[in-house]
Amino acid sequence: IRPPTSVLPLEWLLGSWESDEPGEGSFPSIAPFRYTETLHFSHVGQPVINFMFNAFHAESRKPLHRECGFIRIQPGTNNLAFIIAQNSGLVEIEEGELIGQQVILQSRALARTSFAKEPHVQQISRLFQLRPDGRLEQTVSMALENQPLTQHLHITYRRAS
Repeated sequence: IRPPTSVLPLEWLLGSWESDEPGEGSFPSIAPFRYTETLHFSHVGQPVINFMFNAFHAESRKPLHRECGFIRIQPGTNNLAFIIAQNSGLVEIEEGELIGQQVILQSRALARTSFAKEPHVQQISRLFQLRPDGRLEQTVSMALENQPLTQHLHITYRRAS
């Protein structure tokens, strides 16, 4: 199935990606950690991209973070939105823009289960960029109730399919 015209600007993202070396996670309130991750971006012919992100502890291979959702592009613009559900109980809408092969996002809305772990995430920013060497890079920053926006995750991926 060919991607709909509306998602063609993100065609470079479609497929599966695997971290080529462990990513780095850190935040002032936790011990630094290393993780691996797989990303899957697909479509079913609708004007939306489906995604699933699966992270694992680099040493133990224990499953960690899971995210799934959809990417929508505002027709006729380079504005886009990620609609994300996380296994931690957080649901978010991140909006931003596509500039070439770079996606820059900021959280616009966050909701969580009533029993989500504290301190609660207040803001998330995310950057995806396709590097000249063909690797995909992701950087995620977050702010908590008691901590300003700080880089949390950084990882690079190679195309798996």
